[in-house]
Parts: sequence; structure tokens; C-alpha cells
Amino acid sequence: MTIIKKYPNRRLYDTDRSRYITVADVRDLVVKGVDFKVIDANTNEDITRSVLLQIILEQENHGESIFTPEILSKIIRFYDNSLQKIFTSYLDQSLNIFVKQQSLLQKQLQDILLNTPPMNVLASITKQNLETWQKLQENFFKTAAFHPDSDKKNPK
Repeated sequence: MTIIKKYPNRRLYDTDRSRYITVADVRDLVVKGVDFKVIDANTNEDITRSVLLQIILEQENHGESIFTPEILSKIIRFYDNSLQKIFTSYLDQSLNIFVKQQSLLQKQLQDILLNTPPMNVLASITKQNLETWQKLQENFFKTAAFHPDSDKKNPK
């Protein structure tokens, strides 16, 4: 794991490469999938989350945003809420599924070009995506103790 030290002057030092780096360099480490930890040089506190949030903020301010004000408002509402841990788990699982599906889609698209009838592959991907999302939602609602059919049985 790469250790990056952050000094009081806000400079970041990559201990593996023995040189100062920028926040853009840290972003490149993230994109490349390099495991790293950012440590405050004075307190030895792990401040990786803060640096990652700084990267997200910079990305959001330059170019197309991922987080609309509506999405950010919804996320903020989960803080100090009894569902915060459930939401975190749900978000993590959703992103993992998305990444896996993207990888699968790329592989299957390569297969299409080689020898598979396209409609068979697309139908398979669609079916698999629907099943995966349905299971994820069912697990989320079970964990959150919410049952969509319960309102139909006990109308108010």
C-alpha cells in the first residue's frame, strides 16, 4: 500500500516515490486502482476520506457532475439516520454491481463481434441486470424492514 503524507502546508508527499505530488496525482492513483492511504504528517491520523472527498469536489466543480443537488440532498438526509449503515451498504453493493455489469457488458460485446448473435447476448444481459437489481432491492427493503405490499393489506 502506498503511503502519502500530508503536511501542514497542504503538500502531499508520496513515500513510495519519494516526491511531492498533487491532488491530481492522487486522483490518478485512484483511477489506476492503486491502494493508498493518506496520513496527516503531524498526527498520523488517516485522512484518506478527506482527500478523496476533495477529489470528488474538484471533479464536481469542473465538468459534468455526477451528484445533482437532489442526489446530494437525499444523501445528506441519511446522515444521523437509523438507515445510514443500510444506505452505505446498499450504495456500495450498487456500485459494485454496476462495475461488474460494465465489465461483463464489455466482454459480451467482444463476443458479439466474434460469433454470437447480438440479440441473444443483449437479451441475456437485460435479464441478468433485471434479476440482479431486483435481488438488491429486495435485500434493501428486507433490511430496512419495509414491505411494499404491506400498505395494500393495511390501508390507512
